[in-house]
Amino acid sequence: MSHFLVLLLALPGLAFGQASQDFQIKGMVRGLPDNTVLELREQDPNIPTPVATAKSQRGGFLLKGALPASNLYYISYPGTDQKLFVYLEPASMTLTAQKDSLAAGILKGSAAHEAFTEFNRVFSPLYGRLGQLSQQLQSGADANGSLRRQYDATLTEAQEKADQFIQKHAASVVAPFAILVVSQLSQDPDVIERRYGMLSEAAKGSLYGKMLEKNIADAKVGSIGSQAPDFTQNDPSGKPVSLSSFRGKYVLVDFWASWCGPCRQENPNVVQAFEAFKSKNFTVLGVSLDRARDPWLKAIHDDKLDWTQVSDLKFWSNEVAQAYRISSIPQNLLIDPEGKIIAKNLRGPELQQRLRQLLR
Repeated sequence: MSHFLVLLLALPGLAFGQASQDFQIKGMVRGLPDNTVLELREQDPNIPTPVATAKSQRGGFLLKGALPASNLYYISYPGTDQKLFVYLEPASMTLTAQKDSLAAGILKGSAAHEAFTEFNRVFSPLYGRLGQLSQQLQSGADANGSLRRQYDATLTEAQEKADQFIQKHAASVVAPFAILVVSQLSQDPDVIERRYGMLSEAAKGSLYGKMLEKNIADAKVGSIGSQAPDFTQNDPSGKPVSLSSFRGKYVLVDFWASWCGPCRQENPNVVQAFEAFKSKNFTVLGVSLDRARDPWLKAIHDDKLDWTQVSDLKFWSNEVAQAYRISSIPQNLLIDPEGKIIAKNLRGPELQQRLRQLLR
């Protein structure tokens, strides 16, 4: 799976109402045994029912039904861990693939999927390069600063290509999807709002367009320079912990969950920052969007998260996340000793760089 798809799967389930419209995919998976059941599913693991199913005959099949929304789905079948991600819209489409390489299948008949494929082709290598450079930077192998310069240059390239893609596909439902994914690299609300303004009215009214509009409004809550709203939630032992109890320290409020892959990938960076600066008036306060106690505690142990953790185990309805308008994770807020928000979403090498500036 591409790096940006991993990021996207950490977005919450989407609940914006849209009228279902009919679709069909006439497919051929060469080498697939007869009566293999193919499923078209939404990304949200909490939706157990497939959007559509079909049985294969001589490799052919027909998936059809009512599409909940123009969105990213996946096709799979038993006996393989492969998934073919497809950006679907109400249309008649065709699919060709090989049994042992489903993920390389080709879908035709969907303009949205063509735009999604272009986005994947351009951005997957960029995300891969950023991930590699981030790991190298975290290892400390940057004596002359060249890795940092490469990282910054790649980040700039990604932002430039994002603007080009959004401008080219401003009328596509994939454009707001792209803005949301790229915003995981830098959640500058001014940049996100500028890109939103580039979209057509139809794109703004799409599923991800509505989500993007909400994110822009929510980003203005708890903005940099504002006072962080106080909150109280229980730690794993049931003891209430308040944000205000950390007043006098620099605090990274880290929103995460055991089920969130990108969060777990980012945890080693937070651990590294905590160990480097915990003796310099810095700490971390984890707010988990878990919904079950055991996976939460296991992740804390497995990832060696040796700082205060709180959760109300209400999943996306976590009351702190609601108050701070958290709509995707991982996210974090850096709060100064006076309780003011001074930075947001510091990840990878950026977190330690900022802490070094503050805690010399």
